[in-house]
Amino acid sequence: MRTTVALLSLLSLLSSLASANPAPLYPGFQLLWSDGFQGSAGQTPDQGKWNIITDLRVNNEVQTYTTSNTNLQLSGGNTVQLVPRKDPSTGEWTSARIESRSTFTPSPGKLTLFSALIRFGGAPQSSKQGVWPAFWLLGDAIHHGTPWPLCGELDVMETVNGLPTAYGTTHCGAGDGVGGPCNEPHGRGGAVALGDYEWHTWTLQVDRTNPGGNWRGEVVRWLVDGQVFHQVSGADIGDQGIWSTLAHSPMFVILNVAVGGNWPGAPNGATADSYDIMMEVDYVAVYSS
Repeated sequence: MRTTVALLSLLSLLSSLASANPAPLYPGFQLLWSDGFQGSAGQTPDQGKWNIITDLRVNNEVQTYTTSNTNLQLSGGNTVQLVPRKDPSTGEWTSARIESRSTFTPSPGKLTLFSALIRFGGAPQSSKQGVWPAFWLLGDAIHHGTPWPLCGELDVMETVNGLPTAYGTTHCGAGDGVGGPCNEPHGRGGAVALGDYEWHTWTLQVDRTNPGGNWRGEVVRWLVDGQVFHQVSGADIGDQGIWSTLAHSPMFVILNVAVGGNWPGAPNGATADSYDIMMEVDYVAVYSS
């Protein structure tokens, strides 16, 4: 496993130095799905790959998600930009959220990787109150009548308020949304220092290579630039059915920038908008060993 982590660290560094490149290829891994966001500036991301969400506001967020290229656009440099904006006349916020049309189920005996190369707008921390970018996975069961958090959720990377910290979090179980093995509604997570707002590779690794196929020995790991900063095992969760929602079931990929909400709190008069607080994504990719 140390060899795999070291390899990911090297390749993540190379990809961060050449941010316009499409998803890298890792020896020993098959690229299952990716988007390198090629296209002309101002275009919409490939709607054959992404659903553009407009009818959703949760967690007491204040933004409205739109399809406008003022909130969501290809940069023309092989990236996609999710850009929160504040209407100067009304004070209302708009932003963007996209969800992959494809779902991905980690295979038994395999390592499955969900990875993205991401940077943030350069506004100082004092100008990012209420800003909440995220790269995450949600169980497809939510589309078929299973409520949150029973559907399962794996947050690959979230930051709030421009703080120099990023978080990786698991949400699961707890039929009433309180307590359970994932400590709902807060989730079960880990944190890593975020030294700057520049390009970093964020990866979630679902490891089902445990000899004998014992679910308790399976592990989900969170990595930044190839370095593990958090992990959760089946044994940690302690319930096979709940673990299955996290590591054995189809999930889809989400990119969004929320504004406000229960965690970051509301934006204030110093909160910037536009490209200064955007999330920019070079590629998103899913791999299997």
